[in-house]
Amino acid sequence: MQDDLLARAKAWLAEDPDADTRAELAKLIDAEDHAELTARFSGTLQFGTAGLRGELGVGPMRMNRSVVIRAAAGLAAYLRNQGHTDGLVVIGYDARHKSEDFARDTAAVMTGAGLRAAVLPRPLPTPVLAFAIRHLGAVAGVEVTASHNPPRDNGYKVYLGDGSQIVPPADAGIAAEIDAVASLHDVPRPTTGWQTLVDDVLDAYLARTDAVLSPGSPRTARTVYTAMHGVGKDTLLAAFARAGFPAPALVAEQADPDPDFPTVAFPNPEEPGAMDLAFARARETAPDLIIANDPDADRLAVAVRDATDDWRMLRGDEVGALLAAHLVTRGAQGTFAESIVSSSLLGRIAEKADRPHVETLTGFKWIARVDGIRYGYEEALGYCVDPEGVRDKDGITAALLITELASTLKEDGRTLLDLLDDLAVEHGLHATDQLSVRVEDLSLISAAMDRLRRQPPAQLAGLPVTDAEDLTRGTATLPPTDGLRYTLDGARVIVRPSGTEPKLKCYLEVVVPVGRHADLPAARAKATDLLTTLKRDLSAAAGI
Repeated sequence: MQDDLLARAKAWLAEDPDADTRAELAKLIDAEDHAELTARFSGTLQFGTAGLRGELGVGPMRMNRSVVIRAAAGLAAYLRNQGHTDGLVVIGYDARHKSEDFARDTAAVMTGAGLRAAVLPRPLPTPVLAFAIRHLGAVAGVEVTASHNPPRDNGYKVYLGDGSQIVPPADAGIAAEIDAVASLHDVPRPTTGWQTLVDDVLDAYLARTDAVLSPGSPRTARTVYTAMHGVGKDTLLAAFARAGFPAPALVAEQADPDPDFPTVAFPNPEEPGAMDLAFARARETAPDLIIANDPDADRLAVAVRDATDDWRMLRGDEVGALLAAHLVTRGAQGTFAESIVSSSLLGRIAEKADRPHVETLTGFKWIARVDGIRYGYEEALGYCVDPEGVRDKDGITAALLITELASTLKEDGRTLLDLLDDLAVEHGLHATDQLSVRVEDLSLISAAMDRLRRQPPAQLAGLPVTDAEDLTRGTATLPPTDGLRYTLDGARVIVRPSGTEPKLKCYLEVVVPVGRHADLPAARAKATDLLTTLKRDLSAAAGI
């Protein structure tokens, strides 16, 4: 067993093109570190509908140049099998460790396979890559990013020619071609032959961002902005300048790309402490709102001054509802779409406005594919407000739209919180929360799911469970997925493993009727109590 492990490690070492990972592996082999070698060579990173994502390091269970070259070769073979023998593949990348190397390797592999490759000119937001695919008529796109994952991670996100992320069966087809790559020596990798794009594509994206705003709308809201050590700053500032908004006040410590993300434990605006510097900057400058992107700028976080005159993050569901209400007011036509884990408030808003409404599985790979989509969102801070331009979540255009809404309200002496109050009175108070458990041992997640399947709860927070659905069986409107959905009297719970992180995620929603604005404080207190009890009871039921 150990001899086989060492043989596999030495075979990997013999064809590894990266000096850093070769040195890392040679050290492990010389030390005969069987535990670490087993961790690196116990399997392979699985290519799925999120592409690849994992910790940087040597071996098939880590993100490295060898794994990326195999992934690129598999994608190239898949595209050729689909008849795209000389199609264009556009490649973007963020500012994480090794991202530029992975992008260059991908361009080399595509060129060697007879496809045409074009690489974005520098680290840019993921939405620019998603835009570029459709703008340039590409057959596929690759974004090298781990989004908001920890600094040690990187990832590989694949789009097809419609500008949307891959879904089954394309993922399985690409994975099969990756498995068929016997040796890196079999993968042609020329050193030239691909195109490095200039700023024309970025300029076209920025010109498109103007389209999300109403001509002549107010542009007066003042903002504080953080790029969370990512690649969003320059693109967002350019978009805001084009639109005529006041220049955002920057969180200087987080404004420029830094792959080590030194000021945050996790570079995700949702994580505790991640927005502290933005809050401090807002206390100095007294803006109308705070906006934040995650490191690849496809997500948007929004914070507002609350009744205590301090700052708080809006939940993704709150921003999702605000943007939907703004679009309805502007007369936007088309389907309003969301993932099943997002708030049911969007459905109420769409129904009242006589707009089609669709729920999909989690992820923009599903949301962006809804026929006739005009607006899509999911609770994890993702918003698609210009689906004709970007068939994915876009933290830049969403920032423009929420700042337009804040400006419009400001003209009337109102705030985003005032509009949320109006929506609660009109549609009921929809309060959401999440129970998220990060694990080191992935078996704990499957054990919790198994326990809930064997012993589904009859009630939670004193509310009877009126319907318990195992989503692995699919529904009339949803394909199968690993998840459980409980419908309660006045509440909803969905439990699922995260697709990108070692987490079990439980999504909670309660709906409390509200007669008038004066009833809101009591309704919020009731919702808070219900959510707290739901968390406690669900945690006990799942054994987590």
